[in-house]
Amino acid sequence: MRVAFLGLGVMGFHMAGHLVARGHEVTVYNRTAARAQAWVDRFGGKSAATPAQAVRDAQVACSCVGNDDDLRAVLTGRDGAFFGAPSGCIFVDHTTASANVARELYTAAGERGLHFVDGPVSGGEVGAEKGILTIMCGGDAEAFARAEPVIAAYARAVTRIGESGAGQLAKMVNQISIAGLIQGLSEAIAFGERAGLDMRLVLDVISKGAAGSWQLENRGPTMIDNKFDFGFAVDWMRKDLGLCLDEARRNGASVPVTALVDQFYADLQQMGCGRADTSSLIKRLRQHSDKA
Repeated sequence: MRVAFLGLGVMGFHMAGHLVARGHEVTVYNRTAARAQAWVDRFGGKSAATPAQAVRDAQVACSCVGNDDDLRAVLTGRDGAFFGAPSGCIFVDHTTASANVARELYTAAGERGLHFVDGPVSGGEVGAEKGILTIMCGGDAEAFARAEPVIAAYARAVTRIGESGAGQLAKMVNQISIAGLIQGLSEAIAFGERAGLDMRLVLDVISKGAAGSWQLENRGPTMIDNKFDFGFAVDWMRKDLGLCLDEARRNGASVPVTALVDQFYADLQQMGCGRADTSSLIKRLRQHSDKA
């Protein structure tokens, strides 16, 4: 298919590359033109100077940018993609954004004869590079079904959760779950270290029982080694948890642990760890233990 990809950050760069590998005709746009040229040099395809030009012939247009405002700028701002796309084009947005902006852009797309699917992702840069992301989508069933074969180029699981906004809400559930898991794992490792246990051995044992999780198996060992220069950054998690807390205030959900962990991540930002992996929560506990 003819596919446009808007936004070539740490995720989008690899995701767009998988589209080429699957035989799609891909045109990319990135705010920094040099990044788009680097993508073309590596994968082939074409680049365009504006979002509107990138989607001019697209059957499906994917986006992966920073936040609500970035998304509005790329789709409905000056030279926005909605103004250049042919009628019937399906937009699939992989930005982690608010459910409100997803519904807003769904309506704006419909007014122009376009389709909009919110499809935030889970799996991080490694998942994007390997093409094994998990993608949760909201939008019309027919538009989703038509776009799914394209999305599958960089995903191992693509699921329509419900109507517009449902994908973003599902991503919030994902982030709330991860925040609590990482804090619990941080406390467990810090406790075990203070108790003088061989934590590698302990993690190996408990990973085979009810405490087992992706975070324990993949982040536990690096937390023991005090290594955090990779993965999903604290700054990004704070942005995502802000979306969760805003939505919780709107719908009345009680998320006390999420609110607390968000403040712990704020502490990490004050410690200069904003670009460190989210598993760096344990650094805060170690610092407090050292002061005790």
